[in-house]
Amino acid sequence: MSKYTEDDLKKELETKEYEYGFYTDLESDTFPIGLNEDIVRAISKKKQEPQWMTQWRLDAFKVWKSMQEPQWANVNYTKPDFQAIAYYSAPKAVDPNKTLDDVDPELLAMYKKLGISVDEQKKMNNVAIDIVVDSVSVATTFKKTLSEKGIIFMSISEAIKEHPELVKKYLGTVVPTKDNFYASLNSAVFSDGSFCYIPKGVRCPMELSTYFRINQAGTGQFERTLLIADQGSYVSYLEGCTAPSRDENQLHAAVVELIA
Repeated sequence: MSKYTEDDLKKELETKEYEYGFYTDLESDTFPIGLNEDIVRAISKKKQEPQWMTQWRLDAFKVWKSMQEPQWANVNYTKPDFQAIAYYSAPKAVDPNKTLDDVDPELLAMYKKLGISVDEQKKMNNVAIDIVVDSVSVATTFKKTLSEKGIIFMSISEAIKEHPELVKKYLGTVVPTKDNFYASLNSAVFSDGSFCYIPKGVRCPMELSTYFRINQAGTGQFERTLLIADQGSYVSYLEGCTAPSRDENQLHAAVVELIA
């Protein structure tokens, strides 16, 4: 039996077509390109955030303006034009009081094509999943089931409003806004992501997962994940992301904070 080598993998990747490179035609609410304090405030207003969160963003934006993009070793690429990117884009079909039944069928079809059938996840795989498209969470499954054990699993936008005491306590404690250039940028403009809190001594009864899809052209995705496992608790979490194949540049700068 022949051995599959690293060279075989390299050849396969060079010739294999990127199966997630498709684009879904969704009607989107997209901000004008460019970044300034008004855009940062507009993102916070769009998310209906409290004043403390708006100020947290503005402080991060001030820090970011004083920093320089890092020079990566052994990587050659055209430097991003940060004023040529839209910093918020969301499918217009998203319902603010969303359930899985409210999700645009085009979105569900897109996830099925990606191999992530939400219905199958619910029925077969016992996986709680938060789905984020461009700048907004479009569905979170099993929230009620998890909440019965005191587990909080929702978009971070919801958590900022519903559990501000937890977000205030932990946001930026692992990756501070001054940590690096892209962490500062993310802190200023992140528009959604996942939030999870596992209470003391609780074992999460299912896998948790977040899937991010960058769909809209000329945009940036800046998701923020905040996962807190309190003393003596247990949770398994998986996060993934795909984007279409495009000629235009897209910027993806995520911050994931895991606290045990």
